[in-house]
Amino acid sequence: MSSRPRALWPLVAVFTAGYLASYLLPTIVGRLSAGLGLSPAQAGLAGSLLLLSSAAAGFTLASRVERFGPRRPARAGLLLAVAGYGAAALAGSVPLVVAGAMAGGFGSGTATAVAAAGIAGRPDPHRASTVGLLSVSATAGVLYLTLPHLTVPGWLGGGHALPFAAIALVAAAVWPATGKLAGGHGGDGGDGGARSAAGPLPRRRAGLVLAGGMACWALAQNALWGVSGRIGLNQAGLTEVAVGAVFAAALGAGLVGVLGAGALGGRIGRAVPIGAGTVLIAVCIAVTSASDGLVSFAGGEILWNACYPVVLSYLIGLAASLDPRGRWAVFAGSASSLGVACGPVAGSLLSERAGYAGMGLVLAVLLVLLAAPLTAVALHTAGRPLVPGAIRRHGGAPAALMAGTTGAAAGLAAPQIGAPEQPVAEFPVRSVPARLVRRRAYRPVGPDS
Repeated sequence: MSSRPRALWPLVAVFTAGYLASYLLPTIVGRLSAGLGLSPAQAGLAGSLLLLSSAAAGFTLASRVERFGPRRPARAGLLLAVAGYGAAALAGSVPLVVAGAMAGGFGSGTATAVAAAGIAGRPDPHRASTVGLLSVSATAGVLYLTLPHLTVPGWLGGGHALPFAAIALVAAAVWPATGKLAGGHGGDGGDGGARSAAGPLPRRRAGLVLAGGMACWALAQNALWGVSGRIGLNQAGLTEVAVGAVFAAALGAGLVGVLGAGALGGRIGRAVPIGAGTVLIAVCIAVTSASDGLVSFAGGEILWNACYPVVLSYLIGLAASLDPRGRWAVFAGSASSLGVACGPVAGSLLSERAGYAGMGLVLAVLLVLLAAPLTAVALHTAGRPLVPGAIRRHGGAPAALMAGTTGAAAGLAAPQIGAPEQPVAEFPVRSVPARLVRRRAYRPVGPDS
């Protein structure tokens, strides 16, 4: 089998179809409230049920994607997304809409699990995740610009039909891309080498802290994201068209942020973007939730959405680095989906009890507290920097000579100052019987030995 990595675009397409529902959450919640006569809390609960179903799919498939191969679960997830979201778009009663949304959410979660496992097996998971976020941000931005200007025929039910129909159409359009995914067992559609043999999850403590932190991090983001439409309409006094334009501009800023993250790569590690970016997001959330006009609302939303995908791309890359088989990537992504699912309910309840500004303050404090453990995981798993002292300790004079030689022969890569050390692989050593050691020790040394 060729060791050449498979094309990245099928994984990106499946990633886009899986993540799109969470990106369209504000318009889904808003249109459920307006079209079906639900209260803000009830609409937020419906959106949470959709995303809880998506998270359940991720937890269910976390260790099974490699067993089935990516093609079959990806196709099953996309089919379920088309059927579920399509049924939700056509239904006119609340129970049927919620049931269809939950079925579609399980399909979205299945597609996301396949994409996360495949991205973890790529030679550069951070680049793969940034390309995926770039694709889903662009798709969601186009939909935010077009959905407010579209009309729904009477047979499609209320205004909730448009976002559900859009997600179903995207899932249907992505279906042909699954033919490029590996169909056999153990394939991922994108890894550049053999995967590890089955075994326990590595780095459990770091993985659990990261998964729990990502759940709370995503909850804080989507608590505001789920009520952002209502903040723009009710508190900032904007029209639906203006709010849609702000969201499109914010997602456009997210595209710029993702491009910047892709260009930056791992030059400054993961700890600084994750820690500093989370604190900056906290400030943006506080500004957005307290906005009372177009300038403050648009400024907070745009800066927030520029930072959010940058930090998310580094978190996804960090989760992928914990296990090349992609299990921690799927677990952390599902934990993030769990936080996303609880976000609309948390945002609705907090805004009803403390107001939008009070809600933003609570979420900002939570994010500042989360910055510390997430940064600690990034520092703990990044490896120690290779400094001149480390060259002397680990490699002695020959390694120092190689590192200092400017004209090294091709194929002999010298360690660079500040580069992370490669992980040390441990090999089992079989004990040697004592009688053989004694025989070797007293063996005469000479020309005939």
